[in-house]
Amino acid sequence: MEKRLTGKVAIVTGGATGIGEAISKKFAKEGASVVVAGLPEDPVEDVAKEITKDGGKAVPFAGDLSVWEIAKSCVALAIKQYDKLDILINNAGVFVETNYLTDYSEEAFDYMIKNNIKTTFMMSKAALPALQKSKGNIVTAGSEAGVLGIPQNTPYGGTKAFNIAFTKGLAAEQAAYGVRCNIVGPGPIDTAWTHKETGPMDKKMEKTNKQANLTGRRGTAEEVANVYLFLASDEASYVTGALYMVDGGITIAKGPVGDEASSSFKDEPDGDLKLKHTMEGHTSIRKDG
Repeated sequence: MEKRLTGKVAIVTGGATGIGEAISKKFAKEGASVVVAGLPEDPVEDVAKEITKDGGKAVPFAGDLSVWEIAKSCVALAIKQYDKLDILINNAGVFVETNYLTDYSEEAFDYMIKNNIKTTFMMSKAALPALQKSKGNIVTAGSEAGVLGIPQNTPYGGTKAFNIAFTKGLAAEQAAYGVRCNIVGPGPIDTAWTHKETGPMDKKMEKTNKQANLTGRRGTAEEVANVYLFLASDEASYVTGALYMVDGGITIAKGPVGDEASSSFKDEPDGDLKLKHTMEGHTSIRKDG
């Protein structure tokens, strides 16, 4: 059986930690050649090596993708290494503070604008000429916060709402060039972002993520990567301008429904990816990124 991304070339931003690592490894497993892109301190080289060790094709790219010249260099690497670009995954983002707006730091707000919005803008702009040639596609990370608006996550949700509207507009704009553009909206996923020990959420928020979820649990990074895979593949040829929620039903839930979820829902699937960096990612402000 032919793999779903055989012959495709993909850039995955934020591609070495959390959901991004799962996307990079899932795409490589399905036949894509992957540029694993991330900030200089991200384990992009480790993930690229892990992919090649498992028989896939990948190269690392480290740099601040919110900077135009660096975004262009990332795209140039994909074309130099693999001769084309078919898929851009705008997964890069940060989640560094939870607070009421009256106490929310300007530093955290600016940091999210830079990494959640500007990186998506710059990478999309840099990649489009190549994607227009290949009739490729873009899949961008939204969030339940960008749909619902969540207390103490207001600025973060705002950045994700931008990504949703931006990508829908891009889908309409790029239809003339045969480029599809879609959004994946994760809910609470089992990464560093949703654990009080490793991210900005407190104990109450962590509990709510399970209770206000129809499945009664966090999703896995691989479960989100599966949806990215579908949208990036030719199987989704009639899908553009769409937002696919991967949230365990949290956006429609009312009250502590997760407490009543079936045990079959609450058990995480085993998955088949070897993920090492799920509990890494940007949950604090870094001066060099």
